[in-house]
Amino acid sequence: MPPRQRGATPVAPWLAMKDLQQVMVSGPNLNETSIVSGGYGGTAEGIIPTSTVKGPAVQYNTSFPGLRLLHAQGSGLHPPHPSSLATGDEAARGIAVEKFDIVKKWGINTYKCTKQLISERFGRGSRTVDLELETQIELLRDTKRKYECVLQLGRALTHHFYSLVQTQRALGDAFSDLSQKSPELQEEFGCNAETQKLLCKNGETLLGAVNFFVSSINTLVNKTMEDTLMTVKQYETARLEYDAYRTDLEELSMGPRDTSTLCRLDAAQSHFQSHKEKYEKLRADVAIKLKFLEENKIKVMHKQLLLFHNAISAYFAGNQQQLVQTLRQFNIKLKTPGAEKPSWLEEQ
Repeated sequence: MPPRQRGATPVAPWLAMKDLQQVMVSGPNLNETSIVSGGYGGTAEGIIPTSTVKGPAVQYNTSFPGLRLLHAQGSGLHPPHPSSLATGDEAARGIAVEKFDIVKKWGINTYKCTKQLISERFGRGSRTVDLELETQIELLRDTKRKYECVLQLGRALTHHFYSLVQTQRALGDAFSDLSQKSPELQEEFGCNAETQKLLCKNGETLLGAVNFFVSSINTLVNKTMEDTLMTVKQYETARLEYDAYRTDLEELSMGPRDTSTLCRLDAAQSHFQSHKEKYEKLRADVAIKLKFLEENKIKVMHKQLLLFHNAISAYFAGNQQQLVQTLRQFNIKLKTPGAEKPSWLEEQ
């Protein structure tokens, strides 16, 4: 047998159980008890008054529901009302059901569209075709590819011509330096230095015109045309959904007319009508955007092609005055080399 603790008084088990049951029912009153060192029913030695203890003398695991209730009773607080707990559970359940419905609808829609797409690819399904609109969309995609090629070449021209201008500037500086250090060739070096500096100045003016041309083409291709093609993609998705639900409605219409089939037929008719309206609306949006895009493209390209032609012709003809006049005509302002950025006071 284990040695009995010295100074401890034996307690009947039923008395201990009775005290424990009373504590579990009514909760401990910490203001009238004390923490005892030396076991249950020990001597007065080692007793620590509760008034000297900071904070709660007993800690509870509040994650356990029974202890939350016990803690609420012992501290004089009221437990949560069952109706509030039920309301929270109902709200959580409603959110879960709503998310499940969204996933369910998405899964059904994806299945129908995939089935329709595969049927079209293998030539077993029919698709709705607007010949005029499809021709305009294909023409837009082909035009965008060609304009992207022009944009790439314009950027390459800018890059190479910028390198040429920098080389001419360095060559002009070298000629100028040699004209000062070679008295016998001062006139020749000086003449070449002036020529290279003039070419460099005209080259910077031409670079301003080419940069403006490239920037305008970039806006037309990557913003205006891309915006229209995004609407086209939405239209093509709506067309696929429309054909998928149309096929589903046709298959149900050819089946037996029992109670279950009639309910499914009504639902299919409702879905078909909804996707038909969406498809027709996007088709009208695409037609309008294609029309406006064509008008905008003609207007922009007329201006940019005229600018590019006049600037290139004036530069290679050596007509500096005509080159400057071309930039003024199209309101292109060049940044002066070495000019400092204006202060924030000047910008206000």
